[in-house]
Formats: sequence, C-alpha cells, structure tokens
Amino acid sequence: MRIVIYPGSFDPLTNGHLDVIERAAKLFDKVVVAVARNEGKQPLFSMDERLDLVRACIRHLPNVEADSFDGLLVDYVERRSAQAIVRGLRAVSDFEFEFQLALMNRKLSERVETIFMMPKDTYTFLSSRIVKEIARLGGDVSEFVPPDVRVALSGKLRHCAA
Repeated sequence: MRIVIYPGSFDPLTNGHLDVIERAAKLFDKVVVAVARNEGKQPLFSMDERLDLVRACIRHLPNVEADSFDGLLVDYVERRSAQAIVRGLRAVSDFEFEFQLALMNRKLSERVETIFMMPKDTYTFLSSRIVKEIARLGGDVSEFVPPDVRVALSGKLRHCAA
C-alpha cells in the first residue's frame, strides 16, 4: 500500500490544502493529513478543532484520514509506514524553505521521499494566515475555505470578539 503523509498546521484548512489532498488521493492508496502540533505558533483553533475540521472536509474521500503528530515528521512517517511526504508549493518563494526541509528529512531518513505538488492556480495566493486576517476584518472567506471551515471561523472570531 502506497501511503503519503500531508503534514501541516491547517489553522485552518483552506481550499488550496483541500485541492492538494484531493489530487494526492488520486495518486496514493492512502493519504494521511497530519495536523502538526507546533509550539512555536499560536493557532486560532485547538488541535482537536483542527482535526475535527479536517475530518469534516475530507469525509468525501474514502482513502484519506486525519491524524495529529508532534515531534519529528520523519519519525511520524516511519510510524505510519508511509513512503512519502507531500508538500504544497504555492509560489517560487515557498520552494527554498520546502527544499531545505525535504533535504533535512532525507538526511534524517533516506527512505522517506518528498513530493511537491502545486495547487490549482486559483489557490496559489491562499494561505491560512491570509484567510484568518480576512475573516478577522469581516471579509467573506467562502471562496477560500470549505463550508465547515467558514462556519467555524465565523463562530471562533465572534466568540473571540465577545
């Protein structure tokens, strides 16, 4: 079975993320969307909320599951018996950082490959950070995120403002 890990903070999941997930699901037997616990970031959504949102957004994909991890990604990949990591590249500016990560992951585990995928051109400008900022300022994010995420963002920001 060919298993790929798609890691990220997914705070929140965007349509760009979902596009990469759907295309990876066509190439691999199983895709694990691995929500990372990153102590260096202050996420808007808790780990459980992010996992629930990812699960809601991938329910139409039978060979995709959501999980969480902390620690080294290559260790998680090994535990899941995966063959590869998939990473989304939106622009050339993403490449240098992602390339460094891929080389370091290969140094840590020669068995693990990294595959870069570009989202549809309509999503190349999207990032979770930008989506959160638009939502915080009262903008409509329905074009940028799945419906479940839009509802969660609205509820979270309304609760934070109260």
